[in-house]
Amino acid sequence: MSDAELLELHGEEWSLVLEKSDRAVPVWRHLGARVEPGNLPRLADLRGPATFSLEGDHAMDALPVGGLGWFGPPALALRDAAVVFDCCEVEKTEACLTLTCRDSLGGIEVRQQFRKLDGGGLEIAVRLTNRGVDSVTLDRCASAVLPLAGNSREIVSWRGRHNAEFVECREVMPEHAWVRETRRGLPGHGGPCGAYVLGEDVGWHSGLAVAMQLAWSGDAKLTIERDDEGFWVAMAEAMLAAGEIVLAPGESFHAPPLLLAISAQGRNGAMAQMHGAVRERIDWPGGAMRPRPVHLNSWEAVYFSHDEARIGELAEAAAAIGIERFVLDDGWFRGRNLDNAGLGDWTPDPAKYPNGLKPLADKVRSLGMQFGLWFEPEMVNSDSELYRAHPDWVLKLECRDQPTARNQLVLDMRLPAVRDYLYTMLDKVCATVDIDYIKWDHNRDHAPGGGAAQVRGTYALLERLRAAHPGLEIESCAGGGGRIDAGIASYTHRFWTSDNIDAVARVPMQRGFLAFMPPEVMGSHVGASPSHATGRAQSLDFRAAIACQGHLGVELDPAAMDEAERSRLAEWIAFWKQWRATIHGGCTVLGEASDGIVWQAQGDGEDFLLWVIRRDHGEDRRAQPIPLPFAGAHDWEVQLLRHAGPRGVLTPRIGPAVAAMRGMAHRFTGSWLAGAGLPVPSIAAESALIYHLKAVS
Repeated sequence: MSDAELLELHGEEWSLVLEKSDRAVPVWRHLGARVEPGNLPRLADLRGPATFSLEGDHAMDALPVGGLGWFGPPALALRDAAVVFDCCEVEKTEACLTLTCRDSLGGIEVRQQFRKLDGGGLEIAVRLTNRGVDSVTLDRCASAVLPLAGNSREIVSWRGRHNAEFVECREVMPEHAWVRETRRGLPGHGGPCGAYVLGEDVGWHSGLAVAMQLAWSGDAKLTIERDDEGFWVAMAEAMLAAGEIVLAPGESFHAPPLLLAISAQGRNGAMAQMHGAVRERIDWPGGAMRPRPVHLNSWEAVYFSHDEARIGELAEAAAAIGIERFVLDDGWFRGRNLDNAGLGDWTPDPAKYPNGLKPLADKVRSLGMQFGLWFEPEMVNSDSELYRAHPDWVLKLECRDQPTARNQLVLDMRLPAVRDYLYTMLDKVCATVDIDYIKWDHNRDHAPGGGAAQVRGTYALLERLRAAHPGLEIESCAGGGGRIDAGIASYTHRFWTSDNIDAVARVPMQRGFLAFMPPEVMGSHVGASPSHATGRAQSLDFRAAIACQGHLGVELDPAAMDEAERSRLAEWIAFWKQWRATIHGGCTVLGEASDGIVWQAQGDGEDFLLWVIRRDHGEDRRAQPIPLPFAGAHDWEVQLLRHAGPRGVLTPRIGPAVAAMRGMAHRFTGSWLAGAGLPVPSIAAESALIYHLKAVS
């Protein structure tokens, strides 16, 4: 017997190992925790014949296709043609492993690249090229088909709806198959097409966790199915409309990349790698993230009730409390007094802004703020000049009904004429008003759908606009959190997490967001009380404390607040500005404690803000210390910065030693914090404590 000829790619926490075999495409040997393979026997020499099986060895290869021995999910499928690879070229560098597989008979070439990312994760990219003499129709092309270890135990995923995004779902590994599929033209309010797969005894801080996210903003599918060999197979793909991808000779199809994170440090370790992968994709103006400016968004302050004087007063009230970016939301353009008219006619309403938007933008800038503007470019109202001129520019089925949502139709982004029109309108506003920021909204599902070309048309428009206005920042919003994914992150700089700003609802929602996206792109606003979404009332301190975990904004009218609350909101804005460099750009660590407490730390490894949060009433008499596993490497100076929330009449009083931490930091050993825990006071429902942890030698 001879040793296996291995192909290896290693990250700090993971290893990918393939083996060159007698077959054309290398076969999988390992995808998981970091290993040193050493000298291994060939896989075929380890696998004896099994009953009721094909003769010869048919182990899972790196690009499995059906038909001649692989009975799991195939990586690709052509209309009326089978694909069988008969040769494979390998290129290897320290950061990349690239396989170029060819079907010489059918003329199909597939290039699969595994690329190590700076943030610790892995990106898998696939390009299929027609090298034949005839056109081919591509029915499907997966971004990746991957083995998952046989000791995997649980899938963590997220579902959602408008105003209830990122609802966590935990399920045992399937005996047959598990499927997450979206068919609405968007990823949907459950977040990106992705999931976490957890091994045995995995928690927030330890155990092997695998996270996947497809970098795609349209219909997508993620499947995990059990193979009768005893392991699981994961497959991720963009869903293609029937017959939409026809490749002429020489043409290629690029599947959206799959981002993969593998960590033995539990869910937090995989989350850190996922944050690194997304950060690598974000194209910040100037090449680097600047301190994120505090927003005020006009929507819940005025809704459609715009006029130049009223908005000018709102801008003055915003500047007075420390707002740095003023965003004018829906209602500014011609015919827009409700949601039933005007979309597509992107010119200022002369009744509301008789001299256009430039005087308002100049006023906003004179107050020391940036100026942002809301658009919904991909949509049109039937009551609009655009639709009356071009009813053929919408997604539709000929001679069929055209369903509306929010009184609007979806523009066909596949058409160059549509993209040219939208670019011209957006470019004109950007140039004449000199805006700094666009809130790019998308308020309905696609019915009918436009397939992958609809998504790529939106990407092309975003790319063109960014090229013309390189200083422009863009926020992705889709009825709140309907389009949050790593695909559109390449063109945008912020996500609106949800139209629901209720702080109690936001706690689990924002934790779900952080499973895939870093906090600096998480739009999190202080809303009114009672909440416009739920009707629940919460203290200003609690609303602000939860909003401070992401990119802080305000979604109310400061002038309508009483003087004490307005002053208190200004204090929270100043607090966030003081700590935003700690909150953003570093690592995020999530955890759970006893009696319903959750906690969250954000920082650079030696300097953290720590939130301790209680959403509901506790059952224990006193709060127990909270172990902080991330703290074991250092000793720490710990100071209690904020107690945000009500003081319940029946909540135990704070102890004198804990009270003393408000004014002066107390030194704890790292081993005590990691093992015994941080002593915390009991807090009432809808409360949060914010601590500062500073490492000391």
